[in-house]
Amino acid sequence: MAAFTVAFVFSLVLYLILTAGSGSIFLWSSSELAAGIVLSALSAALTSRLTGRHLSFHSFTFLNPMRWIIFAAYAFGPFLWNLTKANLDVAYRVITGRINPGIVKIETGLKNDGGLALLANSITLTPGTLSVDTGPGRSLYVHCINLKNRKPEPEEVCGSFIKWARRITE
Repeated sequence: MAAFTVAFVFSLVLYLILTAGSGSIFLWSSSELAAGIVLSALSAALTSRLTGRHLSFHSFTFLNPMRWIIFAAYAFGPFLWNLTKANLDVAYRVITGRINPGIVKIETGLKNDGGLALLANSITLTPGTLSVDTGPGRSLYVHCINLKNRKPEPEEVCGSFIKWARRITE
């Protein structure tokens, strides 16, 4: 039931945001509200059956608004800074041809799949690195355009991304 409720509320809020200003009751018409409720219930019924068995208490932790604030701080702070540095580094490597590519295994120490997904996406979005695969114990295999040593520390490959992924998702 929790999966249905979360999916219904999320769908309805998204629908109301997308159709704001289309009517006379507040910002919506009565037919628009009815359509939103019906479509959200249908969407929730379909998605909660698909994802309901995978939901647990930990699945709802990202609904906490404080985590959204921490995620925004991460996205506009450390991630944007590392993205800028990586763009400049890749431009330098393209111009000079100085590359030393390789794939390394990084032990993340993360406790959940959400943190691993956030970390893998952050690494992949940063130019010069690509998350290739996951390994046992939530480790990641990462391809780097310029590998300084064959056994790098996680901070050498992905900076503070692991700490931020842990802070956001655990």
